[in-house]
Amino acid sequence: MEIDKILDTIYLLPENSKKNIEKYITEISYPKNFCLMQAHKIIPHIYFVKKGIVRAYASTDDKDITFWFGKEGEPVVSMRSYVENKPGYESIELLEDCDFYKLETANLKKLFNEDIHIANWGRKFAERELVKTEELIISRQFKTALERYKDLMRDKPDLLKRVQLGHIASYLGITQVSLSRIRAEMK
Repeated sequence: MEIDKILDTIYLLPENSKKNIEKYITEISYPKNFCLMQAHKIIPHIYFVKKGIVRAYASTDDKDITFWFGKEGEPVVSMRSYVENKPGYESIELLEDCDFYKLETANLKKLFNEDIHIANWGRKFAERELVKTEELIISRQFKTALERYKDLMRDKPDLLKRVQLGHIASYLGITQVSLSRIRAEMK
């Protein structure tokens, strides 16, 4: 997905403002299984997925818990690093070879002070990330694993073909055996 389209899905910018942001964006690629972000570290940039899929997870003593997937067109950001310049909670692993657009947070914040349109883009970006987090929390608290699986099938059906079932099960908060049962029941 091209960066123009990605920026516009967040907030429609005038061409001049979009060009100002794009001056600070670089393209970068990493292989499958690469750790793009590590928990407990400050991440001084935002990525946008040009091609590929990533997962966000938190580690416990005995396992990793997947809580988010990002694919083409989506931002990959540690919001704690972005907002507070503090170490993030999550790690980000590449599930495929990936191409990204990379934007240094410091450059973006500089642009916020120079261009009201870019500042509004940043506000919309943060609002969208907040809503996604809120939806995730509500889904985990009030929906069954079956309902969450149906939501995943409806909203991101391609993930079911591109992501290992173990990661899907972790995302749903169930074992892989339970996921197999749900999938069998739905056939």
